[in-house]
Amino acid sequence: MPKKKTESRAGRGPLRAAPPRVVILAAGIGSRMRSSVPKVLHRVGGRTMLDAVLETAESVSPSSIVAVLGSGREQVAATLRGRPVATVVQDPPRGTGDAVRAALAALGDGDDGPVLVLSGDAPLLTTATLSSLLARQRDGNLDLAFLSFRPPEAADFGRVVRDRAGRVKRVVEFRNATVAERKLGEVNAGVYCFRGKALAPAIQKLKPNPVNGEYYLTDTIGTLAGRAGKVEAIEAEDWREAWGINTRRDLAAAEEIERRRTVERALDGGATLLDPTTIRIGPHVTLEPDAVIHPFVSLEGRTAIGEGCEVLPYTRIADSTVAARSVIGPHCDVEGAKIGERVRVGPFARIRPESVLEEDVRVGNFVETKKAILRKGTKALHLAYLGDVEVGAGANIGAGVITCNYDGEKKHATVIGEGAFIGSDSQLVAPVTVGAGAYVGAGSTVTQDVPDGALALSRTPQENVEGWAEKRKERRESTRNKT
Repeated sequence: MPKKKTESRAGRGPLRAAPPRVVILAAGIGSRMRSSVPKVLHRVGGRTMLDAVLETAESVSPSSIVAVLGSGREQVAATLRGRPVATVVQDPPRGTGDAVRAALAALGDGDDGPVLVLSGDAPLLTTATLSSLLARQRDGNLDLAFLSFRPPEAADFGRVVRDRAGRVKRVVEFRNATVAERKLGEVNAGVYCFRGKALAPAIQKLKPNPVNGEYYLTDTIGTLAGRAGKVEAIEAEDWREAWGINTRRDLAAAEEIERRRTVERALDGGATLLDPTTIRIGPHVTLEPDAVIHPFVSLEGRTAIGEGCEVLPYTRIADSTVAARSVIGPHCDVEGAKIGERVRVGPFARIRPESVLEEDVRVGNFVETKKAILRKGTKALHLAYLGDVEVGAGANIGAGVITCNYDGEKKHATVIGEGAFIGSDSQLVAPVTVGAGAYVGAGSTVTQDVPDGALALSRTPQENVEGWAEKRKERRESTRNKT
């Protein structure tokens, strides 16, 4: 029997849950990373940790997001331009509680809706876990639901302290924990979902730590837990999601976890990965069924590999689409390109941004394209550079052909008509058009338009000097005898 929808007070339909507001703590110095790059800008799975956390936050449709910046804030702020994220600065750094206090004014009015507080150095958190935390806070009308986990080694994480009935009493930082508390296996993940109206009063009650003067957000747990049943710790199903990155070793381990996730997703979707341990697949990459990925392939950015495609070893594809049944050969680099069905690329080809290879195109070894449109059935099989060019369907580009697109100041376009034949070692000096069905003789330099069906030649007449080699030999021997 279907559940009855809750009616609004005005009788106008079901009540809608208020969207969450989000605070992302990204002010950490990250001194243990031993890097001039702010910690949250180090990459896991091809994207910065901050990007990963932001994307997870955006997946739960928040009404607002505020990032708290500190050390290296200019670099961090630059990566947020164009995104719907407000920023505030915590200076000097005085702990996580002080960081949330700095964010409160920028959060906006969200009535009593939930406020999520996330760590910018926890890139492995998933949408499913965050959604579960939100649901538990809402369903239980909790002042706070926070995420806990049980790592194999609890190390220096804050410990979750419960009473005999299993209710959360507080979280104690490792440095302040007793010997008995340090033996507890459940630790704090640093992911919080507060009831909106409970957060500000709890923050106002924070007191500085007597040792370092910092305000700990974890102290709000003890404050709010004084009301029975109003604070719960939700244990993560996969402890790795809650793992914060503090060192290069942590970063490397997180990279491997993320790599394994994407590999498993590809396998579950029907792709064949011939050596999963050597293949790198980004979090935004999609693979259709029966795609075959060979060893040492890297698929990055927002890349889509179509059904039945094959990508051979040592190839990188980034921010590109490869349509069904195409083959990308070994040692190729493809970036920002659209590749149609049944295309063959490589080996050793470079397909640069804004290249479009329509169906049945063949691009061979040591061919480079840039902002090039190759229409259906075009062939460019050897040692060519095709930049700022549109090539008509069925055209043939010979070995060593160059579109000379740059005059030292501006780029210029070349147009090659349908069915044209460009002979080997020819240069097309843009702007220039070679008409449909036209021919360019091998070794030509074309500086003027070629009409449809015409033959363009720009060679100097060949001269054969009879007996030249023998005469040269005689001159050399004469010179040698004189010395």
